[in-house]
Amino acid sequence: MRFSKMFIPTLREVPADAEAVSHKLMLRAGFVRQLAAGLYIFLPLGWRVLDKINAVLKEEMEAIGSQEISMPILHPAEVWQQTGRWDAIGDEMFRLKDRTGRDMCLGMTHEEIMTWLASREIRSYRDLPQVWYQIQTKLRDEARPKSGVLRTREFIMKDSYSFDATEEGLEKNYQLHASAYHKIFKRCGLKFYQVESDPGMMGGAVSHEFMAPSPAGEDEVALCDKCGYSANVELALSIPSDIKFEDWQPEEVHTPEKRTVQEVSNFLKLSPSYFIKSILVIAENIPVLALVRGDQELHEKKLAKIIGNLRPAQKTEVREILGVEAGFIGPMNQKIRIIADSCLREGVYVSGANKQHYHMKGIRLGKDFTAEWHDIHLAKSGDKCAKCGEELKIERCIEIGNIFKLGTKYSTPLKAVFLDENGQEKPIIMGSYGIGPARIAAAAIEQSNDKDGIIWPKSIAPFDVEILPLNMKDEKTVEIAEKLYKELKEKGLAVLMDDRDERAGVKFKDADLIGIPTQIILGEKNLKEGLVEIKDRKTKEAVKVKVEEARFFNL
Repeated sequence: MRFSKMFIPTLREVPADAEAVSHKLMLRAGFVRQLAAGLYIFLPLGWRVLDKINAVLKEEMEAIGSQEISMPILHPAEVWQQTGRWDAIGDEMFRLKDRTGRDMCLGMTHEEIMTWLASREIRSYRDLPQVWYQIQTKLRDEARPKSGVLRTREFIMKDSYSFDATEEGLEKNYQLHASAYHKIFKRCGLKFYQVESDPGMMGGAVSHEFMAPSPAGEDEVALCDKCGYSANVELALSIPSDIKFEDWQPEEVHTPEKRTVQEVSNFLKLSPSYFIKSILVIAENIPVLALVRGDQELHEKKLAKIIGNLRPAQKTEVREILGVEAGFIGPMNQKIRIIADSCLREGVYVSGANKQHYHMKGIRLGKDFTAEWHDIHLAKSGDKCAKCGEELKIERCIEIGNIFKLGTKYSTPLKAVFLDENGQEKPIIMGSYGIGPARIAAAAIEQSNDKDGIIWPKSIAPFDVEILPLNMKDEKTVEIAEKLYKELKEKGLAVLMDDRDERAGVKFKDADLIGIPTQIILGEKNLKEGLVEIKDRKTKEAVKVKVEEARFFNL
């Protein structure tokens, strides 16, 4: 392709509303433009990148026996109603009515529709296993779209679905997808982790996420370098750091106007790890007191798995239920349900005295309070790995893919059943597997860029080579550029030639901004010696080769 014929609207200034590096560079390099909040147009360069990524996805999906199909984006409500997700999913689902008044929605995922198809086409165990995939548009009414193509309301996703007769079959397909995902992300040039995750609205018993480390990520993962444990912090297990306890006797301490753990900790000159943090929450209109160590944070999602949907109690509710203001709550003599983090099982602590402006020193498990014990704290850097005891690190990441063991969550309500060898009717056992191509592109930029622009991995770059003839008014330069352009294309390479009549500096800046892996620079001085310069965008290393040898260079 010729630069002069392509639509590549590069920008010199950083857009004011862009925060993530990938967002800034995709806009500046002319890969995308924003239509509205969470809605992006992929321009020619951006679409070429997605095409490259999708080609990798198709190759690896088909390598594990997955067959490509295409599902509608517009779905009838009744299919979603049968699984209960029509009511369970909130405002993030786009809902509408057709001209007959029938409730419809725009697909944010396709479990229901895939299962609907399986329920009508799969009859016998002989029809199984089946693995179907699509690369399809999804829509989600994201409350806070941001970070460019990382958090949008419309996005493209590769989603595949496995249908099996047995749990063993599901396990095989699950592992096949995990292995395929590793190959995909490696081929796309990404650093990534496979981590345990919360199935969330997808349901099912087991799920993993694939996470690309980046400061622009909205997820955090806990990682252990020693044993390889990795999990999203939403469910990561950890052991808080050890502390040496004092043998305090029960003592009320006056703590005027000191409410937070940090305020009381500073006042008493004690580490926050010696405190019990008492948090009142309301679940199904029932109050529950949650206890975590003072240097830890309550993980509301972990707690919600135990007691159901919850919300923090309001200040007035705290006074009405516990008879004391927030900040002075303690676990002693409480008549409501108490759930305590497991790390509080041992030790002597300080907590609120259930008395205004007082805290109690010397609180002991069993003697002063009893509780249900669960892991309800948020894992953080410095905690110990629950598997091997080594220190954990927490890293911010972009979610680029996920895999779920759905089991019969969808096949049972949608009556997707088959007859086994004995003629017995059984529900199909399912798995669901997703990847976001645009997220792969953004993660690649986040992980590979410099002050000058994008550095694309070769496998997903919009072009393999960019030819930079620096003087388009010089006939010899143009002649050699055209010849080289033709030869490289015949070699099967995707070539962009900057044939614009622009200054050399402008061409160099645009080339570095766009980030094509290899640049072939044709300058008059080198051409007089029969040479061209071949520059690696990533390393910035350049070598000079004879003009006639350029097409044989390992590009």
